[in-house]
Amino acid sequence: MKTPELILNDPYLKPFEAVIINRLKKAENKEIELTGERSLGDFANGYMYFGLHKEPESWVFREWAPNASSIYLIGVFTDWREQSDYQLTNIGEGVWEIRLALEKLSHGDLYKLSVHWQGGSGDRIPAWVNRVIQDEETKIFSAQVWAPDDKYNWEYKSFRETDEAPLIYEAHVGMASENEEVSTYRFFRDEVLPRIKKAEYNTIQLMAIQEHPYYGSFGYHVSSFFAPSSRFGTPEDLKSLIDTAHGMGLRVIMDLVHSHTVKNVNEGLGLLDGDPTLYFHDEPRREHPAWDSLCFDYGKNEVCHFLLSNCKYWLEEFNFDGFRFDGVTSMLYYDHGLSRDFTSYNEYFDGGQDEDAIIYMVLANKLIHGVKPGAISVAEEMSGMPGLATPVQEGGFGFDFRLAMGTPDYWIKIIKEKPDELWNVGEIYFELSNHRSDEKTISYAESHDQALVGDKTILFRLLDRDIYFNMAKNQQSLVVDRGIALHKMIRLATLSTAGGGYLNFMGNEFGHPEWIDFPREGNDWSYKYARRQWSLEDNPDLRYKGLAAFDLSMIRLIKNENCLAEAFPFKYFDNEHDQVLAFQRGPLLFVFNFNPVQSFTGYGIPVPQGKYQLVLDSDEESFDGFGRLTTGTVYYSQKSGKITSSHPYYIQLYLPNRTALVFKKLPRKKIY
Repeated sequence: MKTPELILNDPYLKPFEAVIINRLKKAENKEIELTGERSLGDFANGYMYFGLHKEPESWVFREWAPNASSIYLIGVFTDWREQSDYQLTNIGEGVWEIRLALEKLSHGDLYKLSVHWQGGSGDRIPAWVNRVIQDEETKIFSAQVWAPDDKYNWEYKSFRETDEAPLIYEAHVGMASENEEVSTYRFFRDEVLPRIKKAEYNTIQLMAIQEHPYYGSFGYHVSSFFAPSSRFGTPEDLKSLIDTAHGMGLRVIMDLVHSHTVKNVNEGLGLLDGDPTLYFHDEPRREHPAWDSLCFDYGKNEVCHFLLSNCKYWLEEFNFDGFRFDGVTSMLYYDHGLSRDFTSYNEYFDGGQDEDAIIYMVLANKLIHGVKPGAISVAEEMSGMPGLATPVQEGGFGFDFRLAMGTPDYWIKIIKEKPDELWNVGEIYFELSNHRSDEKTISYAESHDQALVGDKTILFRLLDRDIYFNMAKNQQSLVVDRGIALHKMIRLATLSTAGGGYLNFMGNEFGHPEWIDFPREGNDWSYKYARRQWSLEDNPDLRYKGLAAFDLSMIRLIKNENCLAEAFPFKYFDNEHDQVLAFQRGPLLFVFNFNPVQSFTGYGIPVPQGKYQLVLDSDEESFDGFGRLTTGTVYYSQKSGKITSSHPYYIQLYLPNRTALVFKKLPRKKIY
């Protein structure tokens, strides 16, 4: 095999060429082993075979449970007792099957499996189930027969493919309402989708879609991988949400949790047939040391079949447009990345990597892009594994994007640890724009992680108690003035330097106050902090409205000018003493004055020759600023030999303190 392009792009990977090539060969061999003469897409059709299906003449149910000695279908139709008419047959290779007359089951019936094995038995929810509901009184979960007479008729089967950089609105359906309740797919469709469209994001990332027993897990302790969470409504409600979003021109991706699963025995896969290693590693690798969950054994062909089929299921049955893969770092390393600091390339190739998991990720990305060429895959990964977001054919894992997880940590660090006058603009630029040249990244100032209880959103961290008492427009507060100015600058700096895409968690665009805390025993099962207070943004008397207006203008400008099509910004100028930074992205010139007190008059910014129009000013009054400049003003470059720069021209600007300005270079008029 010739040297992969991944290594040609990064000579520091040359010592590890044999390891990288060996991984690629193993992935190719595994694909052949799994598929034979079939395609990967045909192999990943397990959801069409396993589970419960209504055929023209009968019902058929199948489950893989090789350790079982007998299995019964039990439910409301058997009064929850084992009956011989509902006993499954072992048809070989660990697969159990039963066929039932159509009148034996009805849409909406609750059911489970009664599984027996040598030395034990238990009631279980099937692994491939596509509908699970929880009894409101007993809190017990059961599978539910789901075969409505009227199948959902799609109007828009897919998102209109585009080369636009993904501008992602991360959202949780359950906490989308302002009421203290679990919200619904229908509410999100009717009330939140229009807000996202109006805010001009082009991609929605839905959290907590796969069924999970504990609501407060944020959807990351999955129990039923093929069942959309019934807390929020029916599968048809979810399809309608996605269909409506597609009609608005919005891409919809989902958080996909294949890195681990819940330990729950009654609801999950932990002891489905009595064998603790059915889908998982044996001890000591079976349990995740930090997440209180179970770890898949990706080396098992049946596990690959289960998870690859899960990818295809969500793409085909619900028309999702891709995935954000959760917990990729944990998948990559035997120690889940918990005992490494990742300061050397050796740590990516020292034998501590789970190559079975790597092979699975390569195959998953090949499958996703094969089934739906316009789909995107995003890796939540913090170790910096080379090749993660590089195409498979170039030697990588095949993800389209990597989350820039260090960016929000950096913002929190400097907000907490450095006074404003010590913010280093050169360091800020480096931290925000630094990424591998052969990868695209999704940058973000804060996601849901930064808002969880015990932490604070950026605005809450900047304002603290003033967020409760001084957000009215008729109140004066230097703390609020500072916080609002920096909130806008931080978000614009993050977006304008992004390595290929941008993410925002719902409500954070207008500085949603407080934290996220789901109902639990410690808060007396309250929904007070598991909701979104949209009325704050809508209230013209509060300063949240100005933050939302700035976010819209920022997103619109970056999108319309296609700035993120360029791999990197180009820095023109940074003055650490003055705290002034200037760089170009696409046709736009960005100038930041992070100085907390000093405004500058006649400040020279080196630029290419031309004229520049001010198109965005974070200090505009409509953005709850002080309105010290006039948007639309045109500035002409001047020549000077005094400025040390690759450009002998500069524009003279008034730079108000704590302000970000964006200029567009105007085209030269033709002279005929």
